[in-house]
Amino acid sequence: MKHTLVMTGAGRGIGRIAAERILRADPDIHLVVVARAATSAALAADLSSAGHAVTPVPADLTSLADVRTAARHIGELLDTDRLPPLRGFVGNAGIQYTDNLTAGAEGYEATFTVNVLANHLLVRLLQDRFAAPARIVITVSDTHFGDLRHNMGMVPGPRWQKPRTLATPGAFADPTTAAAGRAAYSTSKLAALYLVHEYARRLPAGLDIVSYNPGFVPGTGLARHADPVSRFAMRYLMPLLTITPLAVGRTTAGRRLADLALGRIAATTGSYVDRDREARSSGESYDPDRERELWTAAEELCGL
Repeated sequence: MKHTLVMTGAGRGIGRIAAERILRADPDIHLVVVARAATSAALAADLSSAGHAVTPVPADLTSLADVRTAARHIGELLDTDRLPPLRGFVGNAGIQYTDNLTAGAEGYEATFTVNVLANHLLVRLLQDRFAAPARIVITVSDTHFGDLRHNMGMVPGPRWQKPRTLATPGAFADPTTAAAGRAAYSTSKLAALYLVHEYARRLPAGLDIVSYNPGFVPGTGLARHADPVSRFAMRYLMPLLTITPLAVGRTTAGRRLADLALGRIAATTGSYVDRDREARSSGESYDPDRERELWTAAEELCGL
C-alpha cells in the first residue's frame, strides 16, 4: 500500500544514502524531503530520477517559522490526498558550529534549534496525521555519553542546563570557541534522547519513536563549519578509521538508518538503536524530570 515518509537531512552524508536505499527497498514509499529552498527541488529531482515518488518541501531548519510552514504544506498535501497516508518520519538533519553564538531566525541558538526544536515542531504538527503503524526515527549521537570511548576526545561531553538556557546563544563557557560549539552539539543530542523518551510516553499505540546512533561516521557534512585543518582531517584522514571498530562508513550507517526507518531493524518505542541493535544509552539520558521539563520548554519555544 502506498504511504508517505517525511525526511530531513536527506541531501548529504548518511541521509542521502538512507534516502536512496529507502526508495529502492520500498517502491510504495512516497518520500517527502524537507531541505533548504536552494537545494530541495534539485535533491528531489535527483532522488526521483529512477522513477521514484519524491516531493520537495523547502525549509531552513534554523527558522521555526520555515518549519511551521513546511509542516502546514505537508499537512495540506496529506489532507487533500496528494500524498498517501503518512507512516514514517526521519529526523536526520543535524548541525555543529564552531562557536556557541550562532542564532537562528527566532534568536534561539542554532544547534539547539536544528537538532532539537525543528524535529519537535515537525513531529508535533504532523502527529495527528500519522496512520498506524508508523515509525519516527531521530538521529542522535554517542557523543552524549561524554567519555573517551564514545567520542575519542574530539567532542566535550554534554553539559546539561535549563532548556531555555540551552536555547540561548552563549550558554556554554568560552562561547566563541569550537569547544563550546561541540559541547552544544553533544548536549543537543542528549536533549534529543530526552524528547524521544517523553514522546514514547505520550504517543498513541501504533506510532513508535526510536533514536538512532550511527556511531562515529567520518566524511559527512557535519564538520562543514569547522576550520580548514579539521575539515581536511574529517574528509581525508578520519575515513581511514572505518577499517577499525572505531568508525563506521557512510554507506553502512546510511543503510542502517534506512533499515530502521523501514522497520527492518526491530526496536521498541522509546529505545536507543546503537548502529544496528537496541542498546542502553548513557545513564544520564534516562531522567524523567529533565524529559518533562524539556518537553514543556520545547512546546513553549515552538509556540505550541
